[in-house]
Amino acid sequence: MKSTDLIFPLLLLLTACQQQSSFQPDLTERADTGRWYSSEQVESGKKLFAANCAICHGANAQATPNWKTTDSNGNFPPPPLNGSAHAWHHPLATLAEVIEGGGQPMGGIMPPFGKKLTEDQILAVIAGFQSHWDQVTYQKWLSIEKQSRHSE
Repeated sequence: MKSTDLIFPLLLLLTACQQQSSFQPDLTERADTGRWYSSEQVESGKKLFAANCAICHGANAQATPNWKTTDSNGNFPPPPLNGSAHAWHHPLATLAEVIEGGGQPMGGIMPPFGKKLTEDQILAVIAGFQSHWDQVTYQKWLSIEKQSRHSE
């Protein structure tokens, strides 16, 4: 493992710990999805994802091949957001802040979408890609999310 492999996770952790976020919707299970988000949010989020995120993260949030390997510029390709990579390890506030502020503060290349998408739209995008997660992955994420809210 190269020492640079630790930079992104450490910066992400530090950023998540230092920032207070308003991205904390009610986590009560919705009757239509059994998750924090509604089916309307998923539908809206999938449309927003297709228009803004799919070009890099893939139509079904599957990302690109070899996403763990840096490119010729030393950047990692966009990771999958479908539950097969690390997105489920991060609290909702961190996911939202990366969408809002972009990946640059953490050494990534993702552009910020905070001036293009509202908070509700960002939450819908997250609902859209979380809808690809199986129940086991979602429950692991939910546990992390609840812990993150108790540590503030």
